[in-house]
Amino acid sequence: MFQSLDFRDHRKRLLANLQEDEAVLVFGAPTRRRNGDSDYRYRPNSDLFWLSGWEDPQCAAFLRPGGDETFVLFVQPRDPAREVWDGRRPGPEGAINTYGADAAYTFAELEEELPRLLEGVTTLHHQFALDPDNDAVVMASINRAARAGRRKGFATPQTFHVFEKTLHELRLHKTAPEIAVMREAAALTDQGHRAAMAFTRPGVHEYEVEAVLRAPWDRGGSTGPAYTPIVAAGDNATVLHYVTNRDVCKAGELLLIDAGCEVAYYACDVTRTFPVDGTFTPAQRDAYEVVLAAQLASIDACRAGRSFDDVHAESVRVLTEGMVSLGLLSGTVDELIEKGEFRKYYMHSTSHWLGLDVHDVGTYAKDGDVRRLTPGVVLTVEPGLYVAADDETAPDALRGLGIRIEDDVHVTDGDPDVITGDIPKRVTDVEAACQATLAHA
Repeated sequence: MFQSLDFRDHRKRLLANLQEDEAVLVFGAPTRRRNGDSDYRYRPNSDLFWLSGWEDPQCAAFLRPGGDETFVLFVQPRDPAREVWDGRRPGPEGAINTYGADAAYTFAELEEELPRLLEGVTTLHHQFALDPDNDAVVMASINRAARAGRRKGFATPQTFHVFEKTLHELRLHKTAPEIAVMREAAALTDQGHRAAMAFTRPGVHEYEVEAVLRAPWDRGGSTGPAYTPIVAAGDNATVLHYVTNRDVCKAGELLLIDAGCEVAYYACDVTRTFPVDGTFTPAQRDAYEVVLAAQLASIDACRAGRSFDDVHAESVRVLTEGMVSLGLLSGTVDELIEKGEFRKYYMHSTSHWLGLDVHDVGTYAKDGDVRRLTPGVVLTVEPGLYVAADDETAPDALRGLGIRIEDDVHVTDGDPDVITGDIPKRVTDVEAACQATLAHA
């Protein structure tokens, strides 16, 4: 269990947002078969982890304000025979003694106990349509509770809510302990990117760079990559979600790495682009400076009261100005933006929320309008410039060029807090990092 995170506080804040006739039911993530009889490494459901810290499969959590069973866990039972194969289980006893549950039962007892727990609940917060087996248990339990309620005179769920206005709104706004954990993820991610810059040279494969990138994360106790790393040399970087990572890095090319690790399942999401042979060409440098200027302008817009769309608009304007100066587009900047011409070379959004999920929960609109940034949210800022190798309208020196620069920004009451700001991104710093001696293989 991760001691630096205050799961009890998470539950307390959720319960404070519920009425006495409301309850929350969260199921854990299922195991996923990789192939044959081998499963993917288990990763807990982010909502359930945020509430409990529980990391094992076959779990559900029920929360309701008031009463003796405010926080109930349904978990795998202790089973010495299975634990030999699959690992130790806390069981219901551990759910109470270690994880702070008021009551705990085996997962198999959920269908028996849930109707009783739903007595007097008129509004249930639950994510339907994720798992048909779980949905069947929930609906059967509601029907049993309703039959008993008609006889005994108590209310049962009539209204159902997804998590956007309750649990996910709380997860969107990070607490100080959560920001501290995200800084730990950023520090490990920094080590990985610096190692990759120092290691990369003409002739190495993208997968070799990925191995060097990930080594500090494994040594540092990361819970794993936050997503499949993108290690894209040359025109592979013009494929936004390139993850093959097999090609050879060649002299004169740029290498784009979009990769971050998790700590306690909290994600870091960073992109850096740097020259394979350690020095930018003049054309590469000019294009890189355009993307960097766009990113810095968007980071400055990450202030309380500004809108989510403002962050994107800053990147669009600076990038469009740069596309004109680089000879990629012609015309006035305002007209090019109005017509969407910039999308030929910049086709994605600038930001997304970040937290326990790399594309974290939280809506991008609120009260019928685009969302305003508030202290505690964390978002990425990741403008890019992508010129297809076969774009005959582009200057020769820019064809096949893909550049993206991405950082994680914590919105505060004052200036933007760039959690990943130590990772080299200015031209001189990037070149120095590329030419540094690699400390660890």
